[in-house]
Amino acid sequence: MQLTAPDRTQKTQPAQEPRQTQQASQAHEEQEVRPTGRRDTDGMAVASFVLGLVGLLVLNVFLGPIAIVLAGLALWRGTTRRGRALLGLGLGIADLVVLAVLIAGDSTLSWSIAG
Repeated sequence: MQLTAPDRTQKTQPAQEPRQTQQASQAHEEQEVRPTGRRDTDGMAVASFVLGLVGLLVLNVFLGPIAIVLAGLALWRGTTRRGRALLGLGLGIADLVVLAVLIAGDSTLSWSIAG
């Protein structure tokens, strides 16, 4: 009669109950589903602020209107960063005012600080 030792090199995983597996998959699905609408509007508010700020220095003919539109969309969709969206709106309008003043001074759409 020959006796052999059991092979213990293979790792065995404990069997999970079906209920635990379902709960784990439901928890995983709940983590993946995120409300993107609120996060998108916050991003729009920040983008309008940044574009309005940069637009004061360069490309205000393009960045000003984009900042105004993004701020308007963020406010319309109900962003949590309302102050930042309002700043973006104000800076976008300031971009267009600066452009109008510089166009009136140079009588051209392109302007430079050097004169």
